[in-house]
Amino acid sequence: MSTRFTKDHEWIRVEGEEGVMGITAYAAEQLGDVVFVELPEVGKTVSQGDELAVVESVKAASEVYAPVSGEVVAVNEALEGEPAKVNESPDAEGWFVKIKLSDKSQLDAMMDEAAYAEHTK
Repeated sequence: MSTRFTKDHEWIRVEGEEGVMGITAYAAEQLGDVVFVELPEVGKTVSQGDELAVVESVKAASEVYAPVSGEVVAVNEALEGEPAKVNESPDAEGWFVKIKLSDKSQLDAMMDEAAYAEHTK
């Protein structure tokens, strides 16, 4: 499945029963240089739209919301020591968490890449 996007600038790429998620390049650019990322605990259960993480940049602190409901099964611990990965590689090395999806149908309401590009114009 391709990557899906939320109106709040989170992305999720589904791999089997899990989704890898982070913030978009657009969001990282708007934030400026990321200096700190607060990630949830592995095992935390979240509902779609719940606060999932916090990103702090030189400009502001911003909440990151869960794009889907499920259980956090992994966090990107590399971000603790290298939060700049969010700016350098927001859609690859700068991922935030992996979530075991509890309801894949939630992905249906999200934007695909073309719709997200239109949303950020």
